[in-house]
Amino acid sequence: MIWSEEHFVTREGVQLYVYRKRAKAPVPGEAPLPVLMLVHGSTVSGRNTYDLQVPGGKDYSVMDYFAERGYDVWTLDHEGYGRSGWSGRGNSDIKTGALDLAAAIPFILQKTGAQKLNLFGSSSGALRSCLYTAAHPDTVERLGLSALVYTGAGSPTLEQRRKKLPEYSASPRRKVDLAFYEGMFNRDKPGSSEDIVPKAIAAAELPLVSEVPTGTYVDMCANLPVATPEAIPCPTLVIRGEYDGIAAEPDLLDFFARLPTKDKEFVVLSGIAHNPMMGVQRYKFHYALETFLRRPV
Repeated sequence: MIWSEEHFVTREGVQLYVYRKRAKAPVPGEAPLPVLMLVHGSTVSGRNTYDLQVPGGKDYSVMDYFAERGYDVWTLDHEGYGRSGWSGRGNSDIKTGALDLAAAIPFILQKTGAQKLNLFGSSSGALRSCLYTAAHPDTVERLGLSALVYTGAGSPTLEQRRKKLPEYSASPRRKVDLAFYEGMFNRDKPGSSEDIVPKAIAAAELPLVSEVPTGTYVDMCANLPVATPEAIPCPTLVIRGEYDGIAAEPDLLDFFARLPTKDKEFVVLSGIAHNPMMGVQRYKFHYALETFLRRPV
């Protein structure tokens, strides 16, 4: 059994849910384990993205995978998602998500005794992670990004999503249900994920929320670029799934070329769409992230 614990941290009066897993409970006085912080995307909360329990499925929990390999693994639910609170003051956009990280990460470093952590984000979580790293580079050891979008050029998914931009801009929240989750996994490449995955997400998410914030959708449709690669100094991994309809390869290669560090990797994973940790070929994602975290720099 992998050990876990739950916490809440407060950012401007909003209670943010923080979740931790590691192989065994911490012992006073022991050396810190390497810390891995996982940042969720626009639709599914942190725990249900990175610790998804799929009936009949194996190795869907990214948190379990890395906890078993010696990491102290954390995630949070951003404002308005999952188990976190909702202030109603905005739409929980990407900048707000970076502020959520700025509230949670000092708490995580204090709890673990680590000086820095490894940060990984997917989709809009990758953008949140970029903004946080640029603002707080002294706390990030390595940065992993998947399903990233830079300028949005060449993205068929964003082209279609912009048609609903007036709707997303008019309301701070949007509806989610099983049909929406199923659409997420059939949008890029039907068959790249198992049908049981959106059902597992619905079973975990819908008891918590029926709506999620619109802020990241608005940012990704109307406000790109929001990340500045030149401001990211640490070793960086950029992962792109072969079939990702948001992360166009030329756009990502432009971002990658602008990163100032020479300790950087660009990885394309065949058979994978926008959600690399939840696809049939998720083991390729595990390997890419694990080898990046362990390689010398």
